[in-house]
Amino acid sequence: MTLLTPDVAAQPEAPEARGEVSRGVRNRLLGGGPGDLPRAADIARCSPYGEDLQLALHLCYELCYRGFAGVPDTLEWDPDLLRVRALLEHRFESALRHDCRHRPNVDEALAALLMEPVDGTGVSHFLMSSGESWHLREYVALRSVHQLREADPHLWVVPRLRGRAKAAMVAVEYDEYGCGRAERMHSRLYAELMADLGLDPAYGRHVDMAGAEVLAASNLMSLFGLHRRLRGALVGHFAVLETTSPPAASRIAAAMRRTGAGPAAERYYEEHVEADAVHEQLVRREVVGGLLDDEPDLAPDVAFGIAATCLLEDRLGDRVMDAWSRGESALRAPLPRP
Repeated sequence: MTLLTPDVAAQPEAPEARGEVSRGVRNRLLGGGPGDLPRAADIARCSPYGEDLQLALHLCYELCYRGFAGVPDTLEWDPDLLRVRALLEHRFESALRHDCRHRPNVDEALAALLMEPVDGTGVSHFLMSSGESWHLREYVALRSVHQLREADPHLWVVPRLRGRAKAAMVAVEYDEYGCGRAERMHSRLYAELMADLGLDPAYGRHVDMAGAEVLAASNLMSLFGLHRRLRGALVGHFAVLETTSPPAASRIAAAMRRTGAGPAAERYYEEHVEADAVHEQLVRREVVGGLLDDEPDLAPDVAFGIAATCLLEDRLGDRVMDAWSRGESALRAPLPRP
């Protein structure tokens, strides 16, 4: 088994600011006062999908997970910081609702997720057919922003569900956490995958290298997970991940084998090919179906969650492929050589 470095479970350092808004939030976390926080007018001028706002949201949300080295745990519930987070969230969610205003209903959206085009394009197709080792390393580093806490954001919804939806959600998450075995947790398998590729598997280590598109896709999970009113959207998000994972994982597993990435690198994606094929049926029939049987009024929220997830995943895929098609890195800074 791949040996992980001792600091895999340590708190990360706070990433560097990317503008005035994220600088104000970062300064507050690192010992500044409430006066350092950005003003409402500053946040209103931020691009909702841009580097500055998305990093500021990431800084706020991380306080609900492991936090940052040297940052007091008490700031998770700091009233001034929460007011800023609410403004950031409003800016982000408003943009998503506008951009996803023309969306299909739940059944149509789920059916569309199951359709695999014959001449598929995108990141996983590229990696399978012609991706090189450096492409795989970049992709894995980018995805580590979320994958090292893989199932954590979705657990927020469990106490907000009931009956079939809750039971099925817990059943799927039980697999994500290794069925009670720490060495089989999917976040641990991902860390071992990173080590096989010569990447530092420490939690949060690659945030500074990840662009706004990566942060937005990760922040979406926390936005949906931390708000009870968005429980339907979180279920929609979960449905997208579990439905689209098996074919994409199969392609990336093939890319790992072709490039000789290593056994741990292959194991992570092979695990998802098998497990998520079962999860997909369970999520659609029991999690989504059970939720809508209990709370049919949440159907528009589930559809919104599906649409918002697809929107941000498409933006991320386009950003990565645009860079790679020019022979350029998709990261904000180059990776250290293995």
